[in-house]
Amino acid sequence: MSRTEGMRLQMTRRGDYAIRAMLTLARQPDQVLSGTQICRQTGIPERFLPQVMRQLVRADLAHARIGRHGGYQLGKAAETVCILDIVEAVEGDSRRQRCVLTGMECDPRARCQVHAIFASAQEALLVRLAESSLASAVQP
Repeated sequence: MSRTEGMRLQMTRRGDYAIRAMLTLARQPDQVLSGTQICRQTGIPERFLPQVMRQLVRADLAHARIGRHGGYQLGKAAETVCILDIVEAVEGDSRRQRCVLTGMECDPRARCQVHAIFASAQEALLVRLAESSLASAVQP
């Protein structure tokens, strides 16, 4: 799911930060949280938060409020946001076709021996992330 690699079984730092920030906003949906508040509650380093939040705002998953009492607020109801939306907002399209062996673009005429195995595993992961709402992750 990274931009330079194919299927990854671990979250990139950017994806991790985006999910943590969105979980924090979902726990307090009626509040505007400053970047500092989000960083304190999530452990995200302050230098990374603006980049991640800018991408979440661009995807309409969060809203930014400017001014003295500005900050960020959930952009949509947590029930309508799936985890895949969050990951793709910061990572890009998860269905890019990269070979898991070489990291190069998959050649449709010459697939590697494990292509079908990893492609089906990736699809199962994407389906699960698409089925999982932000609200379901917030609830204990």
